[in-house]
Amino acid sequence: MMFFKKNVKNPDVEKPESTEDECGIASSSAEFIRGIQKRLNNSSDVAVIDVNPLFTLIYIETLIDKNMLNRDILAQLNKNPSSPSEVEHKIHVGNVKQYELCKEALFALLSGAVLIHIEGYSVVVSAMIPSGQSRSLSKPENESIVIGPQLGFNESISTNVSLVRRYLMNPDLTNESMTMGEESKTSISIMYINGIASDEMVETVKQRIANITIDGVIDSSVLMQLIEDNSLTIFPVMVLTERPDRACSWLLNGKVVIIVDGSSLVIGCPQSFVEYFQSMEDRNVKWQVATFFRILRFMAMILSVFFTAVYVASLTFHYEIIPQPLLIPLSESRSRVPFPPIIEALLLEFIIELLREAGARLPTKVGQTMGIVGGIVIGTAAVQAGFTSNILIIIVALGALSSFTTPNFMMGNVIRILRFPIIILAGFWGFYGIMFAFCFLLIHLLRQSSLGSPFLAPFYPIRLRDLADSIVRLPLPFTSKRPYEARPLDSERYEKEK
Repeated sequence: MMFFKKNVKNPDVEKPESTEDECGIASSSAEFIRGIQKRLNNSSDVAVIDVNPLFTLIYIETLIDKNMLNRDILAQLNKNPSSPSEVEHKIHVGNVKQYELCKEALFALLSGAVLIHIEGYSVVVSAMIPSGQSRSLSKPENESIVIGPQLGFNESISTNVSLVRRYLMNPDLTNESMTMGEESKTSISIMYINGIASDEMVETVKQRIANITIDGVIDSSVLMQLIEDNSLTIFPVMVLTERPDRACSWLLNGKVVIIVDGSSLVIGCPQSFVEYFQSMEDRNVKWQVATFFRILRFMAMILSVFFTAVYVASLTFHYEIIPQPLLIPLSESRSRVPFPPIIEALLLEFIIELLREAGARLPTKVGQTMGIVGGIVIGTAAVQAGFTSNILIIIVALGALSSFTTPNFMMGNVIRILRFPIIILAGFWGFYGIMFAFCFLLIHLLRQSSLGSPFLAPFYPIRLRDLADSIVRLPLPFTSKRPYEARPLDSERYEKEK
């Protein structure tokens, strides 16, 4: 399900439709400058330079590179070219064009261009010299690995595209640009490898983006929610990554990568549920080690979701399943606790989430200290005061620790939230409530899709070829086929060892 913004006008404040942007360029420099300044509401960062009686420049100071302005444009205009064609020929910057409409010239101005108007001509020359200010490249913060590249995306779309092209020096690597947002005019790059990616899948992505009417898109996570198959599900059906090597591995598998200007995360689609428990490091180590860690992450996910609920169900309804040697220490631990197990578990889980959320919002060093000290102090004080038992603190701590093993931050948040309704069901219905929650989640996941591809593939439907690189990772000669979920045009990743 997808939601789009409707163009609904306020009946109380209805503005007449303006056609100023559709007009042609005025031949008079003074009239052209007045029109541009009026359209920009006489903003203070709009600069106008009269080089001589023939040339007039207008630009936005905060968007352009002033060194390039002096070196590549003003120096060339001092050679006195006499026509727009000569100006376009003499200026040697990346993107120089002529525009005949105010709308096109205004968009170029807002993109970091200098507009050069020549008195007596009804065209304007645009020279693109955007400011190169951006955050320097650094290590990925949320997807760190030990073995592999230590480089992450930043907020510049041109830098992110260049990082992908540096990894994949392939002429078939295609980059299609789009603009999104009626107010923000955000640049979006859709990247795929022509000849590997499915044409139908690429067209689906472009059509979904083109069909969205919204005032602005500031981050790629917002765009992901707008184009995913079901916006009502709690599970992310598309993946965000800050690693160029992971984005390139998606491209090599026939998937589509979407880069949004101003965001350090890129979108990869389609994705399957099992990929959220895979790390880029898995392909850099031996297959036995990678398989062990993948199974460990999957078991940790199950432990994090159901362990506390099993404790609540056992103490509330099913004492008979608890081993007899464990009954005595368990009874002694809960002898001073005045709450039923469901209240005790929810209270402790809520405290753990408070500590985790507070630690994430504080500065790094303070957050780590508060998380460790706060957990020890509150846990010890809660046991001594009789609010909870020692055993439940161990169980909740193991559940919280297990949720951190998920390589994907978005799936980790989902696991944190799922624990609460399952604990409540276990407190009311015992193991029947846990089985109901398990069946509900399984049916819900079976119904999900990512760009039309089943979310639980390769387990449903069964695809034996893709099982070689799912929860287990077989040796590389057994993974020579690209995953079927992306429906690649070329299924051979490399030739098997003979």
